[in-house]
Parts: sequence; structure tokens; C-alpha cells
Amino acid sequence: MLLDRYDALLLDLDGTVYRGREAVPGAVDAVAHARAHGIGIRFVTNNASRSSSDVAGHLAELGFGASPDEVSTSAQAGAAMLVDHVPAGATVLVLGTTALVDGVRARGFVPTTEAAGAAAVVQGLSQDLGWRELAEACVAIRAGAVWVACNVDYTLPTERGLLPGNGSLVAALRAATGAEPSVAGKPATPLLDQAAKSLGAQRPLVVGDRLDTDIAGAVNAGMDSLLVLTGVSTRAEADALPPEARPTHIAADLSVLASATVHL
Repeated sequence: MLLDRYDALLLDLDGTVYRGREAVPGAVDAVAHARAHGIGIRFVTNNASRSSSDVAGHLAELGFGASPDEVSTSAQAGAAMLVDHVPAGATVLVLGTTALVDGVRARGFVPTTEAAGAAAVVQGLSQDLGWRELAEACVAIRAGAVWVACNVDYTLPTERGLLPGNGSLVAALRAATGAEPSVAGKPATPLLDQAAKSLGAQRPLVVGDRLDTDIAGAVNAGMDSLLVLTGVSTRAEADALPPEARPTHIAADLSVLASATVHL
């Protein structure tokens, strides 16, 4: 059985365990099966706009019974990255929702919306973000502030289709400053590394539906991966990759976690 090879699952959310307001068929039972076998669970999301409590609440409504400490977000990872780059108690300009503001404050920093005195800029998606906020960040970055992006996803899947994601707004600041941010979310490694560390996992399996974020992130982090064909990427796209960039396993959906048969 696939689960016998691993001690933790780092599960992507949209397209992997749910699609909007509905659980992916078989996902609830698969996660429950993993829990029953003593496998550590982390729901790992590039979305920086929602708190771990909000994500856990959504998962609980769908039947997953998740708790906030089982959720790892790119907002948490982005705030954690600041610890290694700026002094404790430093002022940090936050581009994002209250979830990111709270994450920055929880790490002992002082959130601000102004460039003056900002030692760092941390950027996550907010649908209310506008030119004035980006202008303040531009001034701070040009003045030497450390710049951390929670993720660089160019698009955001919605019921209306793909809309601009955090990466599109990161691109605007990149063009305006000539600077390059440190990135927390997949396919960069901090989010996955922190999720695995929080479980004390030695053999984590990254599970997701996207080759460009979930699987590439696993490859970058040196972790095994499972591509499920319930979201964005296809088997043909995976097969077209160089061998070193392919997922370790491919399956139709999460029910493979309780099965003895795995496609390699």
C-alpha cells in the first residue's frame, strides 16, 4: 500500500481535496484512511488570503474534520521567512489580507501600510489591493527593504474562471523596482519544508493536481510526490516532462492512498 512508504501527507487543496464548495469524490474517505493509519496530515496551500482557521473551517464543512494546526498557508511561511532576514520587532509593510497581517504580528513584527521605516515588504493576494498600496511597497523596496512574496501564482481559479493572482501583482512590483522577491509558496520550498518540519516528518509525500506548483515544489524540496488527475495537470503533461521533473506517482484521485495499486 502506498501509505506504507510515507509518514506524512502534504496535501494541496483546490483540485486535490476539494473543488470550490465540494469535496473531490473519494477524498474525505482517503484522508480518514490515512489518519487511521497514523499518517501525519498537513493541508498545504499557496493561498495567503485566508487564515488557517478559515481553511480548517471550510475543510470541516466538507467532512475532513481538519483543525487549524493541520493547515499550512503561504502567509504563515512568508511571515516565518522574515525571521531570518530582519530583526525581531521590525516594521513590516504588509500587502495582503488580515490573515497575513496576523501572521506577521504573530512572528513579533509590527505591521504597517506605509513605506517609511519598513524593514521588509511581505506580499500576499488581497482583492482590495490597489495602486497606492503597491506604490508604498515600491518605495520601500527601492529603499532597500527585504521583499518576500507568499506565492507567485499568476492566476487565481474562481467560479468565473482564472483571475489575476498574487504573481501578477508581484510582476508589477518586479517591473517597477527591478528587484526579485524571496518566495515562500510552491514551487519554492519554504512552505513545504515548514509543513514537513511541523510534523517531524522524515518521509513526506506531497500530493497535488498541478505540475508547475505542487510537483515542481516537491522536486525542489527533494520530496516524493503524487499527481492526482482531479484538477489542472494531465498524465500526458507529466509524461512529457524530463524524468527528473516527473511526479513519483500518478493516480486518478486520492482513493489510491487506500489501494495496493499505484501507477509510476
